[in-house]
Amino acid sequence: MTYRIQKEARKESLLLNMGPSHPAMHGTTRIMLELDGEKILNAELEMGYLHRGFEKTCEHKTYFNLLPYTDRLNYVSPLINNCGYVLTLEKMLGINVPERAQYIRVIMCELSRICDHLTALAALTMECGAFTVFLYKMKAREFIWDVLEQTTGVRMTTSYIRIGGVRADLHPDWRETTKKAISETRKVLKDVSGLLDKNKIFLNRTRDVAVVSPEFAINYGWTGPCLRSTGVYYDVRKAHSYLVYNKLDFEVPLGERGDNFDRYMVRMKEMEQSMRIVEQAMEKIPEPSSPSQLMAEGIEPSEAIKASRVKKVEEKIKLSPNLEGSEKERHKDIMADSKGNVIPPKEDTYTNVEGLIRHFKFFMMDHGIRPPKGEVYFSVEGGSGELGFYIVSDGTDKPYRLHLRAPCLHIVSSLEEIIRGHFIADIIPTFGSMNMIGGELDR
Repeated sequence: MTYRIQKEARKESLLLNMGPSHPAMHGTTRIMLELDGEKILNAELEMGYLHRGFEKTCEHKTYFNLLPYTDRLNYVSPLINNCGYVLTLEKMLGINVPERAQYIRVIMCELSRICDHLTALAALTMECGAFTVFLYKMKAREFIWDVLEQTTGVRMTTSYIRIGGVRADLHPDWRETTKKAISETRKVLKDVSGLLDKNKIFLNRTRDVAVVSPEFAINYGWTGPCLRSTGVYYDVRKAHSYLVYNKLDFEVPLGERGDNFDRYMVRMKEMEQSMRIVEQAMEKIPEPSSPSQLMAEGIEPSEAIKASRVKKVEEKIKLSPNLEGSEKERHKDIMADSKGNVIPPKEDTYTNVEGLIRHFKFFMMDHGIRPPKGEVYFSVEGGSGELGFYIVSDGTDKPYRLHLRAPCLHIVSSLEEIIRGHFIADIIPTFGSMNMIGGELDR
C-alpha cells in the first residue's frame, strides 16, 4: 500500500511511518505520512494488524456458541454487541422476548454506551495531555462497571444477553447501585466539562481541526456520534426503533461544525441522554412475577436426579450461586418460551427427563438452534455507530455466512483524507475522536 505514496512523494518531502507500534495507534493501525516539515502533504492508512477472523470463526460455531465472540468486537461495550447479534437471530426465528427482559437489555446497553463514551474520551484527552481528565473518566467507568458486574457477574465480555432474553434477572440491589453510579457519573461529567469546555489549550487542539461535512461523512458511511457531530440526525434507536426505545423519551445530540471538539461534545451529551434512558427504564420496568429465592434452600441436583427416578421431587432445587436470578420462577420474566431455541430452566434439567433431553438436544452437534433457510439483517446503535449483523442460514445449526457491519471501519477508513493539510500533532486528537476499536475494526 505504501508504493503509491512513495511514487508520488516530492524530492524535498519526508516519508514518515507512524504506527502500528506508536502508542496512539493502539498497535493495530499504521499511517504512512508524507511531510513538508510538520505539515501533512499526503497520508496512507493501513489496517489489519489484529487479524481476528471473527466472521470466518463464527461460520464454524453454532448459533449459541458464537455468542461469546461478539463480546470481543467492541470490548468496551460488549452488551451492545450481544444485543445486536441476538436481535438479528430472534428476527430470523420469530421469537418474542418478554417485556421485562427488553427493559433489562435497554438498561444494560445504555450503561455500556456510557462506558464506551467514557473510555473514548478518556483516551482522546489523555493523548492530548489531559491526564487528570483520563483519571476522572476511569473513576466514573468503575461505578458503571460495578452495576454491570453485580448483575452479569463480570465487568467485560459478559455474554449476558442471550437468544430469547437474558441470562439472569437483575440483582436484588440493582436500583440502589445504579442510582449511585448515575449520580457519581454526573458529578464526574460536570468536573470534566469545567476542565475542558473552555480550556484554551484543549480548544486549540480540537476546535476547527479535522472539520468534516455532512456530505463527506455520509459518503464514507459514517454513523453514530461522529456522523451526528456533523449535524446529521440519524440514530438507529430513533430511525428503526427496537426493544422498548419507542416508549422512552430521549434526545439525539447534534454537532454544528463536525470537528474534533464536536465529536467530543456529542459524546458528552449522549452520556447524559443514556442516563435519562436508564432512569426512565428503572421506573417503567415491569416487576418480576416471582420474588427472588435464596440459592441455599432445597436439595442438591444429584440427589434430585436420584429421587426423580422413584418419585416426584417436591422440594426446591439448590442451584449454583452462579445461576442466581435464573430460577424457574423467574424464567418466564427473562426468557422467551421457545422450545429448541432457548435453554430450559436448570430445575427441569435436573429433575425430569423432558428437561434433560431438551438440554442435551440444545447443545448436541447438528441439533440446537436451526433457523429456517434464508437471510436477515438487523442493526442496533452501538457505541461508535450502526452495528449491524447480516446472517445467511442454510438450515443447519451453524450460520452459512455471518457478516458484521462494523461502524469503526467506515469512520477510520476516512482518516487519511481528513488529516491531509493538517499537522502531525493534529493526527492524535483526530484519531482519538474517531474512537477506533481494533476488535470491531479488524473483524
